[in-house]
Parts: sequence; C-alpha cells; structure tokens
Amino acid sequence: MGVHDNTRDLEASVVTDFSDRMSYGGYLDLATLLSAQRPLSDPEHHDELLFIVQHQTTELWLKLVLHELTAACQWLRHDELGHALKCIARVKHVQRTLAEQWSVLATLTPSEYVEFRGVLGNSSGFQSWQYRAVEFTLGNKNAAMVKVFEADPEAQQLVRQALEAPSLYDEFLHHLARHGHAVPDEILTRDVTRAWTFRESLVPVFTAIYADAQTHWSAYETCEELVDLEDNFQLWRFRHLKTVERIIGMKPGTGGSSGVPFLRRALELTFFPELYAVRTAL
Repeated sequence: MGVHDNTRDLEASVVTDFSDRMSYGGYLDLATLLSAQRPLSDPEHHDELLFIVQHQTTELWLKLVLHELTAACQWLRHDELGHALKCIARVKHVQRTLAEQWSVLATLTPSEYVEFRGVLGNSSGFQSWQYRAVEFTLGNKNAAMVKVFEADPEAQQLVRQALEAPSLYDEFLHHLARHGHAVPDEILTRDVTRAWTFRESLVPVFTAIYADAQTHWSAYETCEELVDLEDNFQLWRFRHLKTVERIIGMKPGTGGSSGVPFLRRALELTFFPELYAVRTAL
C-alpha cells in the first residue's frame, strides 16, 4: 500500500487571488456578521456565545420566513397559487429547522444560564419585531403589541404594516372567492387589523372542498399546506416553552412576562381554526 499525506491537491483552476474579485466572505459580509456576537458578561461567560448565536440565527431565519410569507401573499393576490405554494413549502422547511434548533439551546443548564442572565436586562424574544410580523402575517394580530416597538420607529412601522395588511389566510379566502367558492361577504370585507377568530360560516366552504378533493384539488392542497404551517408553528411554540421551562423553571421572563405560563397560553392561539373544524364536519 502506498503512503499518502491525507491531503487533497488544490486544483489549478481554483481561484486563490481575491485582490480584485468578490470572495465568499465579501459576498456574505462575514466581517460584519461574525463581529455581531458581543457577550456582555465580565469576565465573559463561556455559554453566552451560544445564547447570542441561537437568537441571532433565529432572527435570520425569521427574516427569510417573513420574506417568503410576504411573497406568498402577493402571489395569492394575483391568483398565482403555484408560486405561493412554493414559498409556503420553503417556510415549512425553515420551521422545522427553527424547532430543532431549540435542542441546541437546551444544552444550556440552569446553573450556567443564571451566571450571565443578569446582563440581558429586560431584553426578551417577546420584543422580536420579526416574530411579531410573522404572527401578524399568519393572522394572530394584536394592535396592542405595536407599542412594544416605540423605541425603534423603523421596526414599529414594519410591524404596523403587517398589522394593517391582509394575512395569508385573508388572501387565500379572497382567492377562493374569486374562484367560485361561497366565502361569506362579511369575511371578505372584515377589518384585517383584527385577530382572526373562528367563523362557523366558513366551515361549509371547506367541507365542500374536502368532500370533493379531486374537483377542488388546488384549494384542497393549499388547505393542507396551511395546516402544516400551523402544526409547525405550534411545535415551535411548544419546543420554546419546554426549553424555557428546562432552563429557568417557573421564573418570570426577562421582559417582564410570567415566563412559562405566558408561553403556555400562546399554545391556545390558532391561525386557521376552520381547517381543523372541517375535520369534525366531514
């Protein structure tokens, strides 16, 4: 057997001179990205970097989720259902990543976290404007949340825009109405700044779609994609709850909430209740 040095030869065609070319680090602006992790504990606690990276990567994924959901709403508005479903499919994959990511933070033990928790002050994920915009885009709207972002006018404006825009569900219902489904007028003209609440009058619309899925396949498929979105979101909420419970128990949250009880109540919120009610109606 020949002896080798366990290295891979660099192919002659590989570019190595980036004095006047775009590099990987330049394109991604890694100098900015990798300098954004600034632990505040002094001396720096080993586990604070984990806490920062966990939340920064979540915000990056939320940026993509919001980007895709906004596009899906636009596609639905123009009855481009295939394009909208492509965006939703991508969001579903991001949601799975976000849910699994809680397992990384769960490696932070209570005794480790308590050593640097004090430097967080009142900062909390509750104050994530991107998370709030995603919830609003999916229909869990709450105008009272807008005031949380008064200290950041740009973020507040973006949250307000999400509040005032039709949700993904609103856009889908308008799409159904344009394609002959009997969506009640009071739903089509509702105040979109209000949180979606269960509408009994909508259940027969979905019952007709589910009862004849072959005829209404595109609508049926979209309904199931929306159910996937909600299932994934609820899984994310549950994993969040259990991770917080594992690390801080029943302590209040840094942002002033009751902590675990507050997160548990979020599990009662729903985006598309009629798509679950139709299962009973069939």
